[in-house]
Amino acid sequence: MTLPPLLTGVVPPVCTPLTPDNEVDVASLEHLVDHLVGAGVDGLFVLGSSSEAAYLPDGHRKLVVETVVRHVAGQVPVLAGAIDMTSLRVLDHVRAAADAGADGVVVTAPFYTRTHPAEIAGHFRLVASRGELPVFAYDLPVSVHSKLDADLVLELAADGSLAGLKDSSGDEGSLRRVILGARARTDVHDFAVLTGSELTVDSALAMGADGVVPGLGNVDPDGYVRLFRYARAGDWERARAEQERLCALFRMVSVGDPHRMGASSAGLGAFKAALHLRGVIACPLTAAPQIPLSAAETEQVGKHLAAAGLL
Repeated sequence: MTLPPLLTGVVPPVCTPLTPDNEVDVASLEHLVDHLVGAGVDGLFVLGSSSEAAYLPDGHRKLVVETVVRHVAGQVPVLAGAIDMTSLRVLDHVRAAADAGADGVVVTAPFYTRTHPAEIAGHFRLVASRGELPVFAYDLPVSVHSKLDADLVLELAADGSLAGLKDSSGDEGSLRRVILGARARTDVHDFAVLTGSELTVDSALAMGADGVVPGLGNVDPDGYVRLFRYARAGDWERARAEQERLCALFRMVSVGDPHRMGASSAGLGAFKAALHLRGVIACPLTAAPQIPLSAAETEQVGKHLAAAGLL
C-alpha cells in the first residue's frame, strides 16, 4: 500500500524469528505479523534494532522484507530499515526494500566513520534523492554515536528529504523541539514524529507526537494500541494507567544477568522468550553472537507476562 500523507499510531519494530540453525523462520514471522495486525497496529517496521538488523546478513534482510510485505498484503504500511554505515551502502538496501514492495525506509546517520553535520545532512539528502521510497530518519545515538540535531531534522523535513522521524534518542527535550518546530514552521508538512520509547509514550503523545514504535509492542501490541487510542481520545487517566502497566511489563528486559550478557542479548532475548511463551513464535533464538537467556531467566519473563495478564 502507499504511505498515508502522515503516518500515525502504533508501528511496532517487528522481531525476526529464527530457526535453531539461524535461518529466518518464515512461518513464525507470518504468525507474528498476524499477531500484530490483529491487534490493530497502524504499520510495521522491519529491520530495525528489535529486528536484529545489525546481526542479519543481506539474504536474511531481503527475505524478511519480502515475507512481511507479501503477508501483510496491503493491510498496513511496511517500513524497512535501510541501516548501514555510509550512503552508498544504504542506497543498496533502499533499492532492495523498494524491490520487495516496502512503503518507506528508515535510515540512521552514517556510523563507524566520524562525520560532520554537513555530511549527515548530505547523507539523508542523497538517500532521499536517489532512493525510491519516503525516508524516515532514525535517531539512535546509543548505536550510531551521533545525535541528530533537531534543527537539522526540521531543515530536512522542510526540503522534502524526510517524511518523518523515529526518535529513539531518549532526549525528550530534543523530541519536543522537533514537535514544536514542525508545528510552527510553515514549510514543514505531513512530517511524522514517532517516539521509539516504550516507557514515555503517554508523555510523547501529550507533547504532540504522532505515534510510537515500541519494541515491547511485539509482546503486547494490544496494550500500545489501547494506550494510543486513550491518548487520542484525551483520556489521559486511562492512558497513564496503561503506560504504567507496560512499564512494569518492560522490566522483563532486565532479567538477563549483565555479568554474562550485553543489553541487546537481555532485551531482545526477553522479547523473543515472551513471544515463544505466548505461542507466537516457535523458537526464542537470538542471532549470534548474542547470548541466550537461561531457563531461570526465561521463567522470570513468564512471571512478568503473567503479572501483565498475558499468560
